Amino acid sequence: MPFLIAPSILSADFLNLERDIEMLNRNDAADWLHLDLMDGVFVPNISIGFPTVAQLTKISKKPVEAHLMFVEPQRFITRFRDFGVSTLSVHYEACEHLYRVISEVRVAGMSPGVAINPHTPVELLDDILEEIDLVIVMSVNPGFGGQKFIPRALDKIRRLRRMIDSRGLRTLIEVDGGVTLDNSRQVIEAGADVLVVGNAVFGSNNPEEMIRKFKCGF
Repeated sequence: MPFLIAPSILSADFLNLERDIEMLNRNDAADWLHLDLMDGVFVPNISIGFPTVAQLTKISKKPVEAHLMFVEPQRFITRFRDFGVSTLSVHYEACEHLYRVISEVRVAGMSPGVAINPHTPVELLDDILEEIDLVIVMSVNPGFGGQKFIPRALDKIRRLRRMIDSRGLRTLIEVDGGVTLDNSRQVIEAGADVLVVGNAVFGSNNPEEMIRKFKCGF
């Protein structure tokens, strides 16, 4: 049952980000670097700014995915391309012209993704599934790390899995928020391809070993 692990830098030690990125670089169980970017408008929090993103992408040896919790994310597409981001995800709820934004991400040379909040039905993605490479199912309300997993997300993952498989698509399902060793098996069995792990990793005594436990727990 292959799946990917994407540690979220949101829960890392901001005083030692280079150390934590180097830990991920040498960890074979870590597949992607997940960047949560917040504008303080779409969500009530601010994470890291563009200068920090530029430095993190320089030292990361893992593919970098940026999850934009921004209003008007289209204003920043080329900037993230220039940073070397591989996958750029925007929120369904933040884009009035979602198809246009997705197309601009693709033209910029990045894989486009779409994130949906806990209250947003997966069926609203029906008309764009063929156009995107990734769907982020938010299993917490976006904006803060360390929140508890919303169990209803499991049903959303299953429904989305059926939508993708019925069309023979290769769109990945990523689950972001409250993923722990205790619920990760349920999330994978529901149909997820990528687990975003934050507080469960960086809040542990041994983050490097915890990532391996997520990957090898199956």
